[in-house]
Amino acid sequence: MATQKLASLFFLQQIIHVLFILHLANADHGLKLGFYQKTCPDAEAITRKITHQHISRAPTLAAPLLRMHFHDCFIRLVPNCWQGCDGSVLLNSTKNNQAEKDAFANLSLRGYQVIDAVKSALENKCPGVVSCADILALVTRDAVSMIKGPFWDVPTGRRDGRESVASETRDLPPPFGNITLLKQKFAAKGLSVKDLVVLSGAHTIGTSHCSSFETRLYNFTGKGDTDPTLDPNYVVHLKRKCQPGDTTTLVKMDPGSFRTFDGDYYTLVAKRRGLFQSDAALLEDTETKSYVKLQANTYGSTFAKDFAESMVNMGKIGVLTGKAGEIRKHCAFVN
Repeated sequence: MATQKLASLFFLQQIIHVLFILHLANADHGLKLGFYQKTCPDAEAITRKITHQHISRAPTLAAPLLRMHFHDCFIRLVPNCWQGCDGSVLLNSTKNNQAEKDAFANLSLRGYQVIDAVKSALENKCPGVVSCADILALVTRDAVSMIKGPFWDVPTGRRDGRESVASETRDLPPPFGNITLLKQKFAAKGLSVKDLVVLSGAHTIGTSHCSSFETRLYNFTGKGDTDPTLDPNYVVHLKRKCQPGDTTTLVKMDPGSFRTFDGDYYTLVAKRRGLFQSDAALLEDTETKSYVKLQANTYGSTFAKDFAESMVNMGKIGVLTGKAGEIRKHCAFVN
């Protein structure tokens, strides 16, 4: 009898989980294009103008802003307790709470000043109307498009969350993840395997600290060895830059065009020169490997279009709409 009850409980939990994932995958959660058309018609124009001012002076900010949006959306999700693209990564820690932005995984994020500048301008124009979560989504789109990346229409209407807990960043896909783990992480957010391989292409811009891939160079299995999936010639190059224990040196993720959004990332992965284990993992799965090879062999022919579509999909994860959450006056603080 006890065994039957446990089996029934497990089955019920699985059904609830499946329904939750289907809800994530199929619902737009109340987002729509032109959400601010009547309440703040200049919202997107103001956002783009200010983003352009910052990115034109510091184009390397595009990569951390893109990561910021990704890290905001990939926070832990629990049924009936939505946390996703709600601007929670922007909140400051308090005396009694360590926020997401101060979690280890987020310490390298930069560009908060861009979000704050846009928020200040929009509060002057349309007080209490445009959410920080929407600002982050729009700024990310504009920053990527300004470094020769794609432009996509961003459905808006997100509201801001009131909670931000550092420990919930444990749901972020780790740089050491294998393909099984990565697929699980993305599926849990209602994203497809294609979304996984496409969004991994964000590594075409930006830099990484040596500490994020040091194990691949010096102690892959705990025996002082090197990851055999990494190109040996590239290992030599990386070891010249990164010594064991180096926590400060930055390495370009896409050498040659790390400031330009293009399809070169897939060429590097195909040559076994992706920096992270999560990059190499894309060659472990038939579907992801096929996509890598396609982009590598066609100079990223469909990457821009695919990336735009996957960013829209990602931007819908766990959003707050309607009367949920709030519209923060300042992005770093709850009202």
